[in-house]
Amino acid sequence: MANILLLDDNEIACRAMQGILTRGNHRCLIASDATAAFTQLRELVKFDLVFLELKLSKGENGMHFLQHMREDCFLKLLPVVVYSTVTHQEIVKKALSLKIQNYLIKPYREEAIYAEIEKAVANPWRNLHFEEEKSFCTQMGLKPGDLKKMLHELRVALHATIDPLQDCAETRNQKEAIARITPLAERAESAGAWGIVEYLQGLKEKLDQRNWPALTQSKDDLAYICLLIDCHLDRNYTPAAFYSEQERKEQEESKLRDQWLNADLACGPLVHPSDLERKLDELQAGPVIDTVSAAFLMNADGRAPSLNQLIDLVSKDPWLTAQVLVAANHLEHDDMTAIEDITLAVTMLGYEKLTAMAKLMPVVEERHLRVLPSTWAHYWMFQVAVGRVAQFAATNLELTDLAPNAYAAGLLHDYGRLPLVQQYPFCHQAIATYAKRQSIPIHEAEKKYVGWTTREIGDHLARKLGLPSLYCNVIRWVGTPEEAGDRAYMVALVTLARSLCLQNQIGYSGEPNLPLPSLEESPAWQILRNRVFPSFNLKKFESQTHNLCATLKQELSGRAS
Repeated sequence: MANILLLDDNEIACRAMQGILTRGNHRCLIASDATAAFTQLRELVKFDLVFLELKLSKGENGMHFLQHMREDCFLKLLPVVVYSTVTHQEIVKKALSLKIQNYLIKPYREEAIYAEIEKAVANPWRNLHFEEEKSFCTQMGLKPGDLKKMLHELRVALHATIDPLQDCAETRNQKEAIARITPLAERAESAGAWGIVEYLQGLKEKLDQRNWPALTQSKDDLAYICLLIDCHLDRNYTPAAFYSEQERKEQEESKLRDQWLNADLACGPLVHPSDLERKLDELQAGPVIDTVSAAFLMNADGRAPSLNQLIDLVSKDPWLTAQVLVAANHLEHDDMTAIEDITLAVTMLGYEKLTAMAKLMPVVEERHLRVLPSTWAHYWMFQVAVGRVAQFAATNLELTDLAPNAYAAGLLHDYGRLPLVQQYPFCHQAIATYAKRQSIPIHEAEKKYVGWTTREIGDHLARKLGLPSLYCNVIRWVGTPEEAGDRAYMVALVTLARSLCLQNQIGYSGEPNLPLPSLEESPAWQILRNRVFPSFNLKKFESQTHNLCATLKQELSGRAS
């Protein structure tokens, strides 16, 4: 990847060049006048090549800019390709006499541009200001580390000299200025930094002639030299101005990800619990995965052939289900009991309200649920499987009062995961990784990172938004049904379904692979056994559930492959 400066004030030409360079995986900064171009060259340093239009509508023309570059002690080595509409023979000759890399005539040709870039980066111009490391170290009896140290110390000394030289310029103190410059030139020579030696010797010669403006200019020159040394010592250094918006976003994300993954939990949670509570209380709706939201909007706004298509879409996603149930329960309806049925909720809302809701949905990017090798799709598979197994269990255990809502309860059991990820996009990856590394349940890891569990987060937000309390209880107490009070049976049913899905390794829950109690000894079964006949065959039920999970893996794997 090369860093290119284009000096051209033609908007169409600039867009064309940017397109060509982007396709070639190169970066491009644009200057519309010579002053801006020279400023960028001096401030950013890391340009590999300049493409130059000679004909500019304002300021000095491209030829004057080129002459200005060739008079600069450092930029004179930077490759320049004139790519212009100007074809006059004398102009071409003059440009070639200024040692440009090539003179090309517009319109742009991709192959020519890529060839010029390849030529420019083959031997980077910045390296020409320094001795080649290997041969210089051999010649001088140095180790590469010693040479790097010498260059670093030279950089520190140069930077420390900037202000004293400005004082000399103000007081016209020629003797002190030369006394400060001379040892710097000697250190630069010892480090093989010939470009810097040339500059410092030239500055001394100008001082001999009492050229005080040159000493004043040394402030900017020395700052530039420090950047030049930085680039030489760190070949991967790239000034932030070169990065595209996407690259800047990726860098910021990388820092945030590292903060979460490398957190020192000995100092307490990364997030103060009250801060998280405040963020949750500010939410007007629960988030939905971005791709699911897009599919829902497309179907709702496009008037799917029937509501059945929307019902199917909603019933396969936990957070869509939650959104729809919350919205339906905010409608005026005759019977003021809670609306807990997905089909009824979608039907009550209708196309217009569903479309309006879809357009305002907060979203979470599915990539933030990725904990390799598992993806969002594997996580989705687990949620749906828990719902299906809960429904199956309610039927087989003849829990007729629980069966109608068992699927939705299982589907919604991990509702708190997405609101947490919405607030802290990289927390799930860090928490799941930590839980696996420490071999602890994921809710214990959550507590260490954010001071809350996702069960507590889900219950807090669900009650605030108005999700039916049946589901809030499941969200809060899943895993610990013995603490669920008078709604313990539904909580126990979902907890049982979740344990069976974990045992059968269907999808991905975020939990590390920890030993689980046998079904007969599980807290969930200790509660549910009171609702079944003494003759109930638990082993047969467990075998049937195993077969169901195998079927679900096949059925749902198309979404998770």
